Amino acid sequence: MQGYGNNGYGRVPGEPRGLREQARTYALLPLRVFLGVTFLYAGLDKLTDSAFLSSSGAGSIGDQMRGVRDSAGAPWLVDLALHGPTGFGYALAVGELAVGIGTLLGLWGRLAALGGALISLSLWLTVSWQATPYYYGNDLVYLMAWLPLLLAGSGPFSLGALLPPRRRRSL
Repeated sequence: MQGYGNNGYGRVPGEPRGLREQARTYALLPLRVFLGVTFLYAGLDKLTDSAFLSSSGAGSIGDQMRGVRDSAGAPWLVDLALHGPTGFGYALAVGELAVGIGTLLGLWGRLAALGGALISLSLWLTVSWQATPYYYGNDLVYLMAWLPLLLAGSGPFSLGALLPPRRRRSL
């Protein structure tokens, strides 16, 4: 029930916040830092690995894609990547960099989380689909980890929090 002077969340503005409320406020920050650093590292690792960005050869994106093609949950995605494996490798690396930077800075946090979720989904449907039991494949876990950030946004300690709030449109 919303009372006089109440912000609708059971707290009067300016009233000291309890430890539980502070914990809720910052609960997604460790996840955001972990995912941001991990995706930033993954993108840099791919861009600096000349073997990865080749269409064939040991450790290349092309050989990796050909190796998982028959066991992928969505082989058509692998076929799409195999049309230009080097370009796909660059796109994946740049996408991971953009997601990592956006997540760490908290700028367009939901968009960065959507990008991270889509990358994780595509990797799960292709590279780690054959992992048995399913929980050995880490891409599904990354996909699930992106969902809270997609739903809640970046929260505090983000550039997005510094931007002026959008005006609500009345219907």
